[in-house]
Amino acid sequence: MFERSRGGENALLIQPHAGGPPADGVLEEFSELARSAGARVLAVLPARIDKPNPSILIGSGKLEEVKAACDAVGADLVLINHALSPIQERNLEKALERRVVDRTGLILDIFAQRARSHEGKLQVELAQLRHMATRLVRGWTHLERQRGGAIGLRGPGETQLETDRRLLQKRVEMLQKRLEKVEVQHTQMRRARVRSELPRVALVGYTNAGKSTLFNALTGADAYAADQLFATLDPTVRRIELAGGGVVLADTVGFVRDLPHELVAAFRSTLSEAREADLLLHVIDADDPLRDERMAQVDAVLQEIGAGDIPQLLVFNKIDRIEGALARIDSRGEDQQAVWLSARDGAGLELLREALGERLGLRRVAGEIILPTDAGRLRARLHALDAIRSETHDGDGWQLQVDLPLIDATRLAAQSDGAPLRPLLPAAEPAHPVESPA
Repeated sequence: MFERSRGGENALLIQPHAGGPPADGVLEEFSELARSAGARVLAVLPARIDKPNPSILIGSGKLEEVKAACDAVGADLVLINHALSPIQERNLEKALERRVVDRTGLILDIFAQRARSHEGKLQVELAQLRHMATRLVRGWTHLERQRGGAIGLRGPGETQLETDRRLLQKRVEMLQKRLEKVEVQHTQMRRARVRSELPRVALVGYTNAGKSTLFNALTGADAYAADQLFATLDPTVRRIELAGGGVVLADTVGFVRDLPHELVAAFRSTLSEAREADLLLHVIDADDPLRDERMAQVDAVLQEIGAGDIPQLLVFNKIDRIEGALARIDSRGEDQQAVWLSARDGAGLELLREALGERLGLRRVAGEIILPTDAGRLRARLHALDAIRSETHDGDGWQLQVDLPLIDATRLAAQSDGAPLRPLLPAAEPAHPVESPA
């Protein structure tokens, strides 16, 4: 019986497809995923599958071709750009005598390498264990050995497989409890940000579109950014100052074609930054020939996680790679704008800041207000917002010179009786006159 190898980085890639040749960009993306996981791609074999074989996915003839190709190039790992059932994975490993990893397992491996925070590591491990739970029936010989027989081990004869299943389930339950505690902490932090009344903006987009580079350029942070798929997994949140006031900006995990559902479920707290945002910055690689397809795939994932209805501002990044391209803002429909920029060179960043302020309603208002002596709480809120430029006090109250974002003035007016702040607010639109009956 085949004993499953735990080594192997020399990979042969199999790209299943139905009918015609594989879609544009699929092979390149899968090869990049393999390299991101640390594999050395030796060869790529397309495999036409009109009807998947329930036992080995591909046909028996193609299986022989794959084994011969592995022997010829010296591959000790086979990566398949398709989801495999546990039986298919087991049978392929026995027939090829090499490790076989499907698309989900490959992405999980990349995530395991990239996770840095405590929460990210817990999420990755939970996703891996859930994926592994259906794959314990393996070619591993130790899983068939029985306990019992030796001194101190005699008993009901529990198999190693049953032991592993029981231990795995306990580990899953423990990870779920830990993640629930972390989620409570993150929920409290998000509530604190909501109470601070700062608009929330989340960066979303296809992996490797340059989100982390743009995040660093806007915030001055040092989030890890590299030209590789899934360079960062853990959400990073920073406050940035625009002309009209502060904004909370969050960097999120990149999306990818056919993102495994195990990962969408495991990274719920990461993706919640997108679900709870007031505005999404949809970052797009402007130089990508498949950018329209990538945009559609990101929108599909946003719908899946419940963020499909949140307004978007499109950001076409990497214009430095397009000859003659200039930073600009253009309109794409009635209620959608697009900013063309280069996060690496800094071209167009000010245009993005202006567009952000406009979309979030961050106009500023300034003027003089008079607060009565019983409005101490409103005065304290104005001080907390650093909105008071000067003030004088007499027996009747305070005379203040203020300058603050319109969105803050509107919220303060809604939370109080509104009278002192009303002169600062724009006049309401006049109502349409009602014609009197003849």
